[in-house]
Amino acid sequence: MSAPGGGGAYSFSLTTFSPSGKLVQIEHALAAVNAGGTSLGIKATNGIVIATEKKSPSILVDDSAIEKVSLVCPNIGIVYSGMGPDFRVLIAKARQAAQAYWKIYNEYPPTKVLTQEIATIMQKATQSGGVRPFGVSLLVAGWDSHRGPSLYQVDPSGSFWAWKASAIGKNMINAKTFLEKRYNDDISLEDAIHTALLTLKEGFEGQMTEKTIEIGIITVPKPEELIASPGERIKPVFRTLSEREIKDYLDL
Repeated sequence: MSAPGGGGAYSFSLTTFSPSGKLVQIEHALAAVNAGGTSLGIKATNGIVIATEKKSPSILVDDSAIEKVSLVCPNIGIVYSGMGPDFRVLIAKARQAAQAYWKIYNEYPPTKVLTQEIATIMQKATQSGGVRPFGVSLLVAGWDSHRGPSLYQVDPSGSFWAWKASAIGKNMINAKTFLEKRYNDDISLEDAIHTALLTLKEGFEGQMTEKTIEIGIITVPKPEELIASPGERIKPVFRTLSEREIKDYLDL
């Protein structure tokens, strides 16, 4: 395709394979992810914790307006590393998908189903001329009656995996190494929250306070909450911790 004005050949397809079989734009998107703040997730026996660094670019910024851990629907939450504007688009699409699922099935989507929907949106951006891949990686935490608590990581390529614990962002290698040493299959939600804080602290620049980190938790419903009549809504199981709650954990 010729450039406007006849200035030679110009290709709008930035998402084609290189001779080595790589999609260079995806590598650039992963570089954007690795430049973002560290985020992590840990699956426990009775829930999941997701946590992230939340640093404002200036002391003049109202950090109470910064949100990196977001609710999708009552049983699913997401945290990201990478470009905030790209995440804003994805979280909006994820919420729309969750509501569409609710309208059809009268229940919120299983975590894997919603993760696949998000991954498909991200994958489509890797093979469409004139667009670029999303510059974010996501950790999707959720609970559903099909698989219980589950944690997924979604990358700009549209690939996704289920994890017991994972980290994304600029300090992900050290964070994963730390999690490998600390994680065990019998970890409780309370211990997972403490482990998440210790992991973030390992590579944290500056002072870690209740204002510079954000935490969301999935709590497993009690057995009596699962005994519901057909069509009854599941009680919310995802929430973000308040600054006061985070401060209490940091003080321990």
